[in-house]
Amino acid sequence: MARKLSATHEIAPQKDLAPPAGRPLTVSRPELLRDGSDKAFRHFVHDTLAFSARIQEVRGRLGGLIGLTSTQYTILITIAHLHGPAGVGINAVAEHVHLSGAFVTIEVNKLVARKLVSKETSLEDRRRVNLTITAKARALLDELTVVQAPVNDALFADLTAEEFDMLRAIMTRLVDTADRSLHLFGFLAPDGRGTDFT
Repeated sequence: MARKLSATHEIAPQKDLAPPAGRPLTVSRPELLRDGSDKAFRHFVHDTLAFSARIQEVRGRLGGLIGLTSTQYTILITIAHLHGPAGVGINAVAEHVHLSGAFVTIEVNKLVARKLVSKETSLEDRRRVNLTITAKARALLDELTVVQAPVNDALFADLTAEEFDMLRAIMTRLVDTADRSLHLFGFLAPDGRGTDFT
């Protein structure tokens, strides 16, 4: 029987998942295998990659509508959502978008040059700058919601409220485990190469 996610959504049972004889598995955790096969896992990874590519495309197009790259748009809306009366720091923005502080600083400087972001030295710590969006940026982001809202609705149209909450929690955990997997990759293949995987 298929496992139910909600009253209207089901995951179809996987069939014929036995791996070809002699083929090594790409994952070993029992939780990720079905009948000793990694086929369901591979299907999940490819679906994740496909969705990631599409959401990146959407983000890039939204940024393009206001003359920004995907990354610049992401940083701008992050500043808009995070800053309080005193603004928000570079590190907080970098942590939120999972990018390095140095890279975010470079992109923020481009947004400052476009008069979309303001930088002010913190009164509490002179080494720190506080970021806020400008009135120009706010007007652009407000206008963008005419396209942004329906496109975002369409992206997640098949999710119930319960599934959305579940997915948010899972994605937060997966970002953390993805970071750990990259550290492991660096340990197992520090020079970026393995034995001979070709």
